[in-house]
Amino acid sequence: MDTLLQFLTDWGYWGMFLSAFLAGTVLPFSSEAVMLACIGLGLDPTLSVLFTTAGNALGGLTCYGIGHLGKMEWIEHYLGVKQKQLDKAERFIQGKGSWIAFLSFLPVIGDAILVVLGLMRANVWIVSISMTLGKLARYAILVATTLKLISL
Repeated sequence: MDTLLQFLTDWGYWGMFLSAFLAGTVLPFSSEAVMLACIGLGLDPTLSVLFTTAGNALGGLTCYGIGHLGKMEWIEHYLGVKQKQLDKAERFIQGKGSWIAFLSFLPVIGDAILVVLGLMRANVWIVSISMTLGKLARYAILVATTLKLISL
């Protein structure tokens, strides 16, 4: 894992993008660690947040797309999202609409939310916007908090 982290930080902004994409799709990976390491190495915090958000949002759209295809074996195999998680996410989503994608940044259930939205054929534009805003908020708050703590 240390070698992978080193590889991704060596790639700078594109390494952050890739790590965030992977974290948003099939791999349990910490895009936050790569982003904070890159910022610690001197990369611009604003660009770091933007590249990480873009990668994670694209990864999230991949989850939505797999859900949209509706192949349960792919969902379980490639995303590691089990039927139990999907059922829980579907109960959570019922009546809330596409804007619930804002919460896709949440651990464990976030991917399931996007898969279920894909299965439900939710409006892809609203899902994309709300998901991206949620992920952007998470990364921006993380970076702002970290920079504030460092300055103390």
